[in-house]
Amino acid sequence: MVNPAIKLHVRDISLSFGGIRALSNVDFEVAAGEIFAIIGPNGAGKTSLINSINGFYHPQQGSILFDGRDITDLPAYQRAKIGISRTFQNIALYTNMTTLDNLMAARHIHMKSNLLTSALFYGSARREEVEHRHRVEEIITFLEMEAIRKATVGTLSYGLRKRVELGRALALEPTMLLLDEPMAGMNVEEKEDMARFILDIHERQNMTIILIEHDMGLVMDISHRVMALDFGVKIAYGTPDHIKADARVIKAYLGQEA
Repeated sequence: MVNPAIKLHVRDISLSFGGIRALSNVDFEVAAGEIFAIIGPNGAGKTSLINSINGFYHPQQGSILFDGRDITDLPAYQRAKIGISRTFQNIALYTNMTTLDNLMAARHIHMKSNLLTSALFYGSARREEVEHRHRVEEIITFLEMEAIRKATVGTLSYGLRKRVELGRALALEPTMLLLDEPMAGMNVEEKEDMARFILDIHERQNMTIILIEHDMGLVMDISHRVMALDFGVKIAYGTPDHIKADARVIKAYLGQEA
């Protein structure tokens, strides 16, 4: 029986690249509507895990269930269609396009018009374009990007491009959002803005969020539960208070003796 309280269940997945073991028997659950953080030192396997969840990588062992459905063999574009969206550690935007166009590009999975009606831009195609544009404008307003809506993304600051990427992920209308170091390289003010947006997304949409982040203060402040990885192995799993007190986390991640 499907448990509606569980949004994602990763079952004993292992991932290798040649002789390199990126993930070893990683198993965890994410509750619906939860902010779930994944922490660990560089090379711990955090991004490999996110890439496995969204279908960019395919583990050699184990399974991944989303809303009770086995998606282990589902291609990445199909996972986007069923509600899994993500941002990237290294920004992946169309730098020669505007903010508005980048967000509109993410709406393609919701477009129903065929090539002919889209080319003629008539009837249902025109109505569909208006609906998608309205949704994108809502996201631009929500993320306070009105001033850069027509700006070419390649001319924007790093912090603003991170915000555009978050907007593009939201334009897919996901039910689960994967955020791979959304605050990396940001100054304090930009980090505060991004944290506020993440919390607002969670509160307004009851969004399930999986977050990779090195800012431990932020992770402990906004996460419901945390999982720590080290060399591809799960070493701790629980509430922020539990993780902060775990000797293995202190030694592996913080580099201190327990």
